[in-house]
Amino acid sequence: MVDRRFSATVRVLYADTDKMGQAYYGNYMKWFEAGRCEWFRQHGKSYREMESDGYFLPVVEAYCSYKKPVFYDDVLKIFTDLTFPSPARLRFDYKLYKDSGGDLELVAEGFTVHVCVNEQKKPVKPPSFLRRFVKK
Repeated sequence: MVDRRFSATVRVLYADTDKMGQAYYGNYMKWFEAGRCEWFRQHGKSYREMESDGYFLPVVEAYCSYKKPVFYDDVLKIFTDLTFPSPARLRFDYKLYKDSGGDLELVAEGFTVHVCVNEQKKPVKPPSFLRRFVKK
């Protein structure tokens, strides 16, 4: 279940679309990343600050289920939530909606799994501040 309190908003750019006029499928991962970055900001720490603290989160798995296409100038809302499927892995779940003036229509959902590593690229436990935000 994605926590709808934590969201990001993006607009589909002309450069995001293909010859058919709809958003290119690879951009959905970019929008998931926007949701993840905003999730961090809304929890009081940016990705840059976490990396300055010596923690890095490379993606080890990614998935997207496309429900409906989106087009140039559509406004999208990304809702993001965090879980810990194992001690060194984090999973962000995303629901991507088209926002038509307050009416939200699900257009995609997916997840990314990350392993937490240090500057030497060795797996480490995720920082404690992340664990505080995971639902019990």
